[in-house]
Amino acid sequence: MKRKTALLFVLPFILSGCMEKTITKMDVEMFNQNGDSLGTIVVAEQSAGVKLEVLLEGLPDGEHGLHIHEKGVCEAPDFKSAGNHFNPDEKLHGLLNPEGAHAGDLPNIISEDGKVEAELMAPELTLKGDQKNSLLFNEGTSIVITEGKDDGMTQPAGDSGQRIACGEVTKKEADRKEKKEVTPADEE
Repeated sequence: MKRKTALLFVLPFILSGCMEKTITKMDVEMFNQNGDSLGTIVVAEQSAGVKLEVLLEGLPDGEHGLHIHEKGVCEAPDFKSAGNHFNPDEKLHGLLNPEGAHAGDLPNIISEDGKVEAELMAPELTLKGDQKNSLLFNEGTSIVITEGKDDGMTQPAGDSGQRIACGEVTKKEADRKEKKEVTPADEE
C-alpha cells in the first residue's frame, strides 16, 4: 500500500516535468543591420492581448514602423528572412484600414536622441503557443522596425521603407535566455 501511495504522490511531479512550459513573458533582443544590439522589447501576455515594452537605443531619430512578422528568423542586413507581416486571419494591412488590420500591425514608435521608450498593446496576439494568433505558433515570429513610419493604409506593408532592426520571438530564444539567466551559484 505504501508503494501505491508513494507512486500517486510522485506521479504528478514526473508528469509536470514532461509538460511544455507556458511562456507568459519574454525579452526579445533587437539587432540592427550590423548585428549590434539595440536593446529589448519585453513581450508579456495580458488579458487584453500582448503588451510590448520597447526599450531601445541606437535607432535613427524619427518615426518608425513596428510590426510582427510571420517567421522567427532575423538574417541581416535586410531581414527579409522574417517574411511578411503576421496575418493569421488574412486581413488587409493597416491600423487605419476599415478592412484591416494584420494581427502584426502595431503603432509607430518615435526615436528621440536615438532612444525609444514605449508601451504598446497588440490585442489580436497571444503567447499561448497552440493558437494561430500566437507569437510562438509553429517556429515563432519576429519583431521588425522599419526606417520610416507606417502610414496605416498602404498595401501590403504601410510604405515604411527598409527593415532596419529585427528580433526573434521563438521558444528557442525564450529557453536560451532563461538558461543564460541561471548562474553557476543558482545550480549549486
